[in-house]
Amino acid sequence: MPVDYSAQLDQAIAKLHEEGRYRTFIDIERQNGHFPHAVWNRPDGTTSQITVWCGNDYLGMGQHPVVLKAMHEALDATGAGSGGTRNISGTTVYHKRLEAEIADLHQTEAALLFTSAYIANDATLSTLPKLFPGLIIYSDALNHASMIEGVRRNGGAKRIFRHNDVAHLRELLAADDPAAPKLIAFESVYSMDGDFGPIEAICDLADEFGALTYLDEVHAVGMYGPRGGGVAERDGLAHRIDILNGTLGKAFGVHGGYIAASAKMCDAIRSYAPGFIFTTSLPPAVAAGAAASIAYLKTAPELREAHQTAARILKMRLKGLGLPIIDHGSHIVPVIVGDPKHTKKLSDMLLNDFGIYVQPINFPTVPRGTERLRFTPSPVHGPRETDALVRAMDALWSHCALNRAQLSA
Repeated sequence: MPVDYSAQLDQAIAKLHEEGRYRTFIDIERQNGHFPHAVWNRPDGTTSQITVWCGNDYLGMGQHPVVLKAMHEALDATGAGSGGTRNISGTTVYHKRLEAEIADLHQTEAALLFTSAYIANDATLSTLPKLFPGLIIYSDALNHASMIEGVRRNGGAKRIFRHNDVAHLRELLAADDPAAPKLIAFESVYSMDGDFGPIEAICDLADEFGALTYLDEVHAVGMYGPRGGGVAERDGLAHRIDILNGTLGKAFGVHGGYIAASAKMCDAIRSYAPGFIFTTSLPPAVAAGAAASIAYLKTAPELREAHQTAARILKMRLKGLGLPIIDHGSHIVPVIVGDPKHTKKLSDMLLNDFGIYVQPINFPTVPRGTERLRFTPSPVHGPRETDALVRAMDALWSHCALNRAQLSA
């Protein structure tokens, strides 16, 4: 009998529905100058005003006049697309300017642009064994999916150490051939729990065992450090990181990803990574906006301070309600619900009844039993928005969230 492909697709999608893990897209229209407010295009064709509480435009730079001005000027000057890969007509003055801005931010010799931080992680980590034959990569158990994929695809040896467990990492390093090339891959801020990686301790181990360090600062660049260089800059450790991964699509408010490293490292990745070589480069207007955003945030510590203050206030008020939040001192505010269907129901009620948009986070993004609502306050979430969120969470948690029968109805 022929394979019934349609039936197999139905089965795969039905499984997600049954487990409460089916992901729905909320159709929203961001309104320039009004972030975090937006318009929700409801499935029935009507519209509603909502407040976005789960976006990664952490500092509101996606609508900042400095960024928009740079993008308009570049768009008018160059047109829409880049016209090719970086190697074939797709390198412009805007790309070079952005890479120079990134290298200056992280005080590295060079930087290399990618179309996303996911691609930057995947392409770099999967390419490194070509440059260092026999390379062993030691990867934190909670690393982002892009890092996991890059390590998985590279064909080299890998070791997984327990999350933030420096003692376990030491055991793994000590058990391997001292002469083998090694690289430790980890993050500065883990986005689901909001905890920090032990950067200094891992750098010490890297020095002891002759390993390279690879640090993902995607949820930290722009938001930590005197100039927004990330947690490594904040802690005075940036000079000890061999390869740093960052994004242009979160705190910088635009799009794209990058690595920052030595000139030799960037040149080698540029020359060997298929994920870089065969991809159309970022549109010049996007590169121009990102460069303007980075340059602005280097001199805007008040935005970082306001961001941290907004996070502290929200965590304090949610704790005051007795909600089970995770607080590791970062800007990320997860509220643990612990069941995928209940998490989705809470998300739906917040949106439909209160005009508050926060996306449910379920497996495989987080382990089963730790499903959550993940709030991302920003400097433009003011007292009015925070009050509305706290009142809504108080009402829903008190009357619904602990009542499984009502949530499951």
